[in-house]
Amino acid sequence: MKTPVERLVEHFGDQVKTARELGVSQPAVSQWLSGSCGLSASTAFVAEEKTSGAIKAWELCRHIPKPPADSAELAVQGSV
Repeated sequence: MKTPVERLVEHFGDQVKTARELGVSQPAVSQWLSGSCGLSASTAFVAEEKTSGAIKAWELCRHIPKPPADSAELAVQGSV
């Protein structure tokens, strides 16, 4: 299973294209992939916008909380 950062790089094609789209350096993208540093919240939100929501900001940045499930999801989960 790919990490959200791996999916992000795959979405744009490679590390250089990802860096260009997000306004960061290629070494920054490499650091995200290695796990030595994470995306800032602002960069994560830009990534979500640039991927049209395919990759969510909360998946990319541990400082952004996952939104609560909507009520329909909760109803289905509660009936299990």
